[in-house]
Amino acid sequence: MASASVTALAQIAAFANQAAPPAEARSRASNAILDTIGVALAGSIEPAARIVRGALEPPDARTLGLWDRRTSESFDRRTTGACSVWGTPHHISAPDAALANGTAAHALDFDDMCFVSLAHPSAPLVPAIIAAGELVGASGRAVLDAYVVGFEIQARLGRLMNPRHYQRGWHCTSTLGVMSAAAGAGRLLGLDKAAIAHALAIAASSASGLKENFGTMVKPLHAGLAARDGVMAALLAKGGMTASEKAIGGPQGYLHALDSEREDLDREILDLGRRWEILDTGITVKLYPSCAGTHPALDAILDLRAEHGFTADDVDRIDVDVDPIVPTILIYDRPASALEAKFSLPFCAAAACVFGHVGIGTFDDEVLQDARVGSLMSCVSMKVDDEIGRGKPSLTEARVRLKLKDGRTLAKEAHGARGYPTSPSSAADMEGKFLGCASRVMDLGHARALHQRLAGLELADTVAALVS
Repeated sequence: MASASVTALAQIAAFANQAAPPAEARSRASNAILDTIGVALAGSIEPAARIVRGALEPPDARTLGLWDRRTSESFDRRTTGACSVWGTPHHISAPDAALANGTAAHALDFDDMCFVSLAHPSAPLVPAIIAAGELVGASGRAVLDAYVVGFEIQARLGRLMNPRHYQRGWHCTSTLGVMSAAAGAGRLLGLDKAAIAHALAIAASSASGLKENFGTMVKPLHAGLAARDGVMAALLAKGGMTASEKAIGGPQGYLHALDSEREDLDREILDLGRRWEILDTGITVKLYPSCAGTHPALDAILDLRAEHGFTADDVDRIDVDVDPIVPTILIYDRPASALEAKFSLPFCAAAACVFGHVGIGTFDDEVLQDARVGSLMSCVSMKVDDEIGRGKPSLTEARVRLKLKDGRTLAKEAHGARGYPTSPSSAADMEGKFLGCASRVMDLGHARALHQRLAGLELADTVAALVS
């Protein structure tokens, strides 16, 4: 009799191959893809994205698809470059495009979140399925279904593995993202159930990503590598590569090696395809381009500032109570770079008080050197309270106490933040975010046209026509 781990992998592969997501799940996937392409366009001009492209961009002849068929027996769409690099005119191979676009999607830390997986689900998944979709000429509807499949698998793994996996130092965006990318790409490439199982097993050996690299260019690279490796796993499985049936749940497999909280995968997937995490858990759309651990506190501080009209000069002290996960990611008390500032509660809190808003421009080296922000950072403290968020998803709760120089103390508890599933972003918020992001690389008219086209993704005959 097959072991439970083998049976579970087969069930996951069958789900990836055959699942028929409900219409509401596809609608949420469509919003996630639109949001991700927006933040990837904004991130495409960031240093991490530029460096990755510099390592990948092929010679002009290959870019233009001018290779002579006689020079290679394997001449096909993968060698000429079928897949777009967002924010540029280039087309390269599917794995390389996934790497470039995945890195760009996570470069600003403005991409969406899932509090079950403790990951950014879309940064690796969307670039992977768009690349695979371009490769085979997939429809918009097929790409949406692939997104839902990948999201569901990532969320189930996250529910099983966290919080231990995350607390041990693994970056779930990468370790779980590579699995979702492989599943979504495998579905679009037409893999059968057996081949998808092999793709997932191959991807399991690529799972990596260390939280110690948060606040550096390597963090967004994690998303790019997960997207690339997921696409590559699917392509290898399509080509006939096989892997262990026990690669996920075996005694030396993915779950055990990566410090999973639990290893009863078969139990976790009992209702796979009947209960949808994308509907029950939802996707958190970020309205601040910083680590999600800062968002509840930022909401509270900005609300207090709007309600009471104080300025940074009025503030004596800011105390923030958080759950035990938050200090493992907000690791910079005194950030030395704009990237580190995204993982610094003192910086984010101080900037919110000084400017009254937090946006892409907040995380700039000039702002980091602003004397007003620097002075107020020393007045911010973060303390773990084990009661904060008890019974709630990690990173969603905070308690802020703000003492003013006139003796008043203002307090507010945050239960989630704007953009979270409990307080979802409005259509106007989503459109405004997209246009603000996309206009970093194109004029506003083109950004509006792209937004309209992406909003109609489900009806598109081919996804390539939308992202070309």
